[in-house]
Amino acid sequence: MAAGDLLEIKGVNGDISVSLAQGSDVVVTAESRGRKSDPSTVRIEVVEHSGGVTLCAVYPDRRGERENYCGVGEDGRMNTRDNDVQVDFHVELPRGVDFAGRTVNGEVDARDLESDLVAVTVNGDINVSTTGFAEAETVNGSIDARMDARDLGRGAKFATVNGSITVDVADDIDADIDASWLNGGFESDLPVMLEGRMSRRSANGRLGDGGPELELSTVNGSIRIR
Repeated sequence: MAAGDLLEIKGVNGDISVSLAQGSDVVVTAESRGRKSDPSTVRIEVVEHSGGVTLCAVYPDRRGERENYCGVGEDGRMNTRDNDVQVDFHVELPRGVDFAGRTVNGEVDARDLESDLVAVTVNGDINVSTTGFAEAETVNGSIDARMDARDLGRGAKFATVNGSITVDVADDIDADIDASWLNGGFESDLPVMLEGRMSRRSANGRLGDGGPELELSTVNGSIRIR
């Protein structure tokens, strides 16, 4: 894969871990195991497209239901239906190859990368760090993210429901801040020029000269900018 291409990993039950490759090859290892269900019933599908490559853990179909299949981005059908097989993906990602990791029940851990990345799960923590752009979303889990890029481009979003959010950004970043929480608080190691007064549940302002929006939201947890 060339720099600027996107490697997308889509799972359902299982963790996704990503590390920086030493060479120019992408290496993906899928490790499957099950307690009651047969791991061999879950297949790994590979979809090559103009923007890169998508790999999915595709679970067996149930009689009378629509077929499961691997699709790019929001496309695809990934229903497990009482199949307890867990598939963990381990990825070695070369410099410049962008990454998107999506799972449902599992953690996403992508550290010390040199490319843009997106991480999404439902039940699990997210830990990401990169020299490029990053964004992350979970429901039941905390987010710890570091991105060294000064320019956020189109903006970035970090969101959870039950968990805290910690985002480490470049000291000289220019961004607009939109932070919201219900049961928690907000703090920043960098000076934030507030727009109006900070309420008990939200804060709006800017870092540096302002710019693309950095959206941070949680319900039960605190938000910190480092």
